[in-house]
Amino acid sequence: MPKYPTNGLTLAQASTIADAALAKGRALGLQPLTVVVLDAGGQVKVIKREDGCSLMRAEIAGGKANGALALGVGSQELAKRSQNPAMQGFVNALSDITGGRAVPVPGGVLAVGKDDVILGAVGISGDVSLKDEECCIAGIEAAGLVASTGA
Repeated sequence: MPKYPTNGLTLAQASTIADAALAKGRALGLQPLTVVVLDAGGQVKVIKREDGCSLMRAEIAGGKANGALALGVGSQELAKRSQNPAMQGFVNALSDITGGRAVPVPGGVLAVGKDDVILGAVGISGDVSLKDEECCIAGIEAAGLVASTGA
């Protein structure tokens, strides 16, 4: 019987990423976080939402990860582009095309394999964006992968 491809991250990798990212948030004393891990095809592998998260955190975290996957760059680069007057129209169009699922702020990080292949993306929301991103990096590195922030 044929088998489906993993399409990037395995469930074990995605679970490690989410757990390590949340642990980093606790170690830093951050506000409650929501982590969304997507595979290379943009499908959800893991969502974890800490107790006390405010409304819409899963959508924001997913938008950060989805935006990174959509352009193949970490959301820090999307944030830079959104501030560039020459690129604002493009970033707005990207948001429209994705149905609002491309959030151009730090906190969406690509998970890259040792062979430089994008395996998925992680988005976190709950604290300030650069702290969210720091937790993404910790999770990705805990899974033995390379984090690409777009910085």
